[in-house]
Amino acid sequence: MDIPIHGEYIELCSLLKVANLVMSGGEGKEVVAQGLVKVDGTTETRKRCKIRPGQVIEFEGQMLNVTAQD
Repeated sequence: MDIPIHGEYIELCSLLKVANLVMSGGEGKEVVAQGLVKVDGTTETRKRCKIRPGQVIEFEGQMLNVTAQD
């Protein structure tokens, strides 16, 4: 699934919320802290990790392709 973002980056926990994979930012922070999210194939535990266009996020079998929105 493609997820367009405004600006240079979006924080990982916010991206999960924008993509409707979690119900709140707090839940997003928790799943990241638990090591349940991968960024470009590597487990990411930094809640405020900056995600930029071109990166791929994996969570609960969902693949998110981050793109730039013009």
